[in-house]
Amino acid sequence: MAALSQEQFLALQILLKASKKDEIRHLCQECFLSSAAGSEKLIEDTCSTLSVAADEAKQLIWSLHNLSRHVVYRGLASPEEILSLFPEGFHQNLKNLLTKIILENLSTWRNEVQASQISLPRLVDMDWRVDIKTSSDSVNRMAVPTCLLQLKVLFVDLVVVGFFCFKNRNKQIGQR
Repeated sequence: MAALSQEQFLALQILLKASKKDEIRHLCQECFLSSAAGSEKLIEDTCSTLSVAADEAKQLIWSLHNLSRHVVYRGLASPEEILSLFPEGFHQNLKNLLTKIILENLSTWRNEVQASQISLPRLVDMDWRVDIKTSSDSVNRMAVPTCLLQLKVLFVDLVVVGFFCFKNRNKQIGQR
């Protein structure tokens, strides 16, 4: 993910029109969502809150979205790292406020990104054993090894426990 362009940093200056810090905080939180860039409701709310045109609101939302995503995806975690993204001459108080807001929301945003990732299931625990039948009414089923495998797998927020049983009547178990 590329750093923000000069035009996007100029769009962030629109935040100076906000009357309260909470308005900026709320806008930053809303802009992080992947659907924020095209949200008509967010654009309308931004227009009314900051008294700006729809085009300016779209540019501001897009810039906040890109800035917050850039920080999360690059793993920037200190104020110095975030402050270094801003160009020279950027409004100092706004730069500090945005950095503070990003740091406040960073862990929440990271968790959201990780939860929305498509990934393979993760092995949590495994247990196995080999059983050999020592008595049976049929000689054919005697001394047949059975491998019992219990896997505990994590699918995003769901833990699944699976039992697998493998039987092999071939005398060459474990040989190639």
